[in-house]
Amino acid sequence: MAATNSTMLELGTEAPAFRLPSATGGTVSLEDYPDASAFVVMFICNHCPFVKHVRDGLVKLADDYQAKGVAVVAINSNDWSAYPDDSPEMMEKEAREFGYPFAYLYDETQEVAKAYRAACTPDFYVFDARRKLVYRGQLDASRPGNDVPVSGKDLRAALDALLSGESGVSEQRPSLGCNIKWRPGNEPDYYK
Repeated sequence: MAATNSTMLELGTEAPAFRLPSATGGTVSLEDYPDASAFVVMFICNHCPFVKHVRDGLVKLADDYQAKGVAVVAINSNDWSAYPDDSPEMMEKEAREFGYPFAYLYDETQEVAKAYRAACTPDFYVFDARRKLVYRGQLDASRPGNDVPVSGKDLRAALDALLSGESGVSEQRPSLGCNIKWRPGNEPDYYK
């Protein structure tokens, strides 16, 4: 399993807009959440062992924070022709099997991943109500095989700070996971 760090998009960046198809039907955009107190955008996929390791933690985090007015969406930008486990049909199966309480979206052109400078799965971004980036990085320090329990500690700290009106989390560590599976010739400059 190849480990890739997130790129750590500059804090204060405005959330790049998107309108993407959902694995369970319809399309979703950030505009669909006009009253959200915060936005969590996660880049995940089905086959990555790093994502499989935290999958239950993502469901728990989304359940906890959606109840507090936080919008949570997940985006799969992998090339499904090369990785059929990440196809929209398999995404739908995954979302239903694991009870994803968030929209699981497919970025077929990979342009949304590029706009967010996403590099790995999982990769996490937190935006405030004005859609300005306040956190990017890891869910927590847990990795497959390191015996650290999945807690969501880092992402939860960022959300708690934001929801309580604090200025944010000063220490932000890059996420680590499988590289996004770019279509041949579609790799972004920041990734090469």
